[in-house]
Amino acid sequence: MLKKLLVTALILVLAGVIAVSIFLWLEEQKYPKPAWSKTERMTISSLWLGNLPPLPEDPSNSVSNNLDAAKLGHQIFFDKRFSGNGKVACVSCHDPDKHFTDGKALAVGMGVTKRSSPSIVATAYHPFIFWDGRADSQWAQALGPMESTVEHGGSRMQYAHLIASDSNYRQQYEKLFGNFPDLSDTNRFPAKAGPVDKKVNPEVAQVWLDMSDEDRELVTGIYVNIGKSIAAYERLLLPAASRFDTYAEAIQNKSSDNLDALTPDEVEGLRLFIGDARCIECHNTPLFTNEGFANIGTPTVKGKPYDFGRSLGAQQVIKNEFNCAGEYSDAKSYECSELRFIKRIGDDIIGSFKSPGLRNTTATAPYMHSGQMADLDEVMEHYNKAPASPFGHSMLTKLNLEPYQLKQIIAFLHTLDSKIAAEQHWLQAPIATHTSNNIQTIKH
Repeated sequence: MLKKLLVTALILVLAGVIAVSIFLWLEEQKYPKPAWSKTERMTISSLWLGNLPPLPEDPSNSVSNNLDAAKLGHQIFFDKRFSGNGKVACVSCHDPDKHFTDGKALAVGMGVTKRSSPSIVATAYHPFIFWDGRADSQWAQALGPMESTVEHGGSRMQYAHLIASDSNYRQQYEKLFGNFPDLSDTNRFPAKAGPVDKKVNPEVAQVWLDMSDEDRELVTGIYVNIGKSIAAYERLLLPAASRFDTYAEAIQNKSSDNLDALTPDEVEGLRLFIGDARCIECHNTPLFTNEGFANIGTPTVKGKPYDFGRSLGAQQVIKNEFNCAGEYSDAKSYECSELRFIKRIGDDIIGSFKSPGLRNTTATAPYMHSGQMADLDEVMEHYNKAPASPFGHSMLTKLNLEPYQLKQIIAFLHTLDSKIAAEQHWLQAPIATHTSNNIQTIKH
């Protein structure tokens, strides 16, 4: 009897040892822990926010680093009077609480656009802005929506009159740009005028054409200065360090401290990100973007025509009156190298869209240029299966990763979450007192 009990106990112990061994082996397969190779360490280091270069200068905007311009731009950014119906402001689509996006598949202003609202954080580093790159500066980007009939829906003449009639705005404007022009002659300077969509707003468009070249240039100059002030504000919006950066700094310094900043799943997600998943090919540098454009076979939006993306955006930025080489730019021609050497045509830019930075990407759903994907699970499934592009050629190839590996990549992406590296007052509407239509006091 005792012998049987001993045998049974031994069998149970052996079974337990085998079970534990199998469990540890499975965990080892799930969480392999080889030391990072020299190449991998260099790659991780290259993603560390501490290695982000200083903000590049914007030669096209002479007030880009002017704090007074940033204060003026901050106020305009939150002011809904800069719209056709008094209900839309820049913040309507770029909400600080949503990492300066709006959480919608398609941006909504005075109408519904055909694209989602990308974050404007760190756009000071971007040579081209918008999903299709049709603007080459923050101020050119800011001006596009303001006259779009489905976004702000206003006109440059309307905005010029608003600056003229608001004593606070006018005072700040004159401090930055000199004496404000006299716009009191309504025959020369009607209430609303601008080169808007003639099909949607024919009267405003025609009034603009009826103005003299000199007066149109004068008003456009005011409009440009509004955009440059908004850009000075947006230039302050940069990402702060995240948990990943704590880990990456330790890797760079070959330190054992803070290596526990990431969980095993997050570390393996990072390993996949820079390895088998090939995310690093487009999402590199400390901002996790190569600033390029790629066709990744994103499905079309049901009921909408195919969006050709960069192949049209490249032509638009070249023709944009507010580009770096234009008459309203403060840059010398040799300072516009991105525009001068832009890729204008090619099969690889058909249906291509900007590779967005991935810092705080978990806060910016839905995803893709028209919000076609609701969450990161859907995004990872798309990359894993690599469907053919509806038009043009997709750069993706099937990854054939396991479901748990896709979850690990998503876990890693959460380590890129952080706050905005700006003082809190820049992330909320300025404190203001309104009397009639004028802002009497602004506190920063």
